[in-house]
Amino acid sequence: MNETDIPTITLNTERLPGHPWIWSSQVRKPAKHLAPGSVVRIVDAAGRFLGHGFWNGHARVALRVLTGEPDASIDGEFLASRITRAVHLRREVLGLDAAGDAWRVVNSEGDGLSGLVVDRYGDTLVTEYFAAGMWRLREAIDEALRSHFPDARIYAFAEQHVQKQESFDCHAGDTPPPARVHEHGLVFHAAPGAGHKTGFFADQRDNRRRFAELARGRRVLDLCCNSGGFAIQAMAAGAREAVGVDADAGILDIARRNAEANGVQVRFEAADLFDWLRAAVARGERFDAIVLDPPKLTRDRRRLTQALKKYFAMNRTAIDALAPGGLLLSCSCTGLVGENDFLDMLRRVGLSARRDIQMLQMHGAGPDHPVAANVPEGRYLKAAFCRVS
Repeated sequence: MNETDIPTITLNTERLPGHPWIWSSQVRKPAKHLAPGSVVRIVDAAGRFLGHGFWNGHARVALRVLTGEPDASIDGEFLASRITRAVHLRREVLGLDAAGDAWRVVNSEGDGLSGLVVDRYGDTLVTEYFAAGMWRLREAIDEALRSHFPDARIYAFAEQHVQKQESFDCHAGDTPPPARVHEHGLVFHAAPGAGHKTGFFADQRDNRRRFAELARGRRVLDLCCNSGGFAIQAMAAGAREAVGVDADAGILDIARRNAEANGVQVRFEAADLFDWLRAAVARGERFDAIVLDPPKLTRDRRRLTQALKKYFAMNRTAIDALAPGGLLLSCSCTGLVGENDFLDMLRRVGLSARRDIQMLQMHGAGPDHPVAANVPEGRYLKAAFCRVS
């Protein structure tokens, strides 16, 4: 497409806001209707070129800036170049093939591809779309991915609320069968399309290994255990016993298969977290190491206080089941909850329980989830390793 054929979007200011997301209030409405996901040229209030990106007048994020290069074209070649750079980082720089075959290939803004996430699970690639512009270019994305993963099956996925906000229909094909993946020498089953992210929580890969190292010889409780990764890694590393609890009975079938595949014994129970913990405490049960890894609690900033109250309630209840001197790994994947607020919540938990909480380490997602310096909310995962007196 020639530069003169690309629609122009004008900002209300004379510079970019320093973030790849630009809200509708920050731009002048175009004179003609543009389809959601249209590639546009971005200029400032004085008409000076600022960049290229995706336009969506129906979405909260009206503009997604992809490049500031004046000669760039947002096309198949552009996508292929960015995807090649992302794969090179994982394979050549980070050496992730040695850790396993379940890792993030593309991490949206962290790889300069706002609106696209790609996860690898063995020979299955799951492409998750967050932007109509990326969805419109899905064939070019698939072609670029196959150049690096020629034998891969590609499964497209988008959450319903994203499709509604961005005005596109992601008609996913048949759900692929669970993929057999490897992580730090163990075997797991990833289940794309099963309603749990893109199929497996690869962002916790290094935290699972660290927790397992610290949990040797301990009695472990894995709360919101999903497919059992923390409990199974801990047992394989020498934990004395492990129990996994999750409200979803279906995902626990996969968790049991994972434990069996690795030759470890884990007791998995389907139950509400609060009900299970209260009953366990009433029975006098205590654990030497507890991991609490709940799903995202909110996407709405107006519900942030409510989310922090729920984190407090979960951690406060869990700590009653933790033996003195025990290890607590408390996690949050709610991007709106900042690290300082999360740590303050743990401080208040300690005061309420009258127990001292020592912060040992604060981790996030693995390095296959790079974060753009101008998108701090990309640091969504908080994993606080604590010792509780």
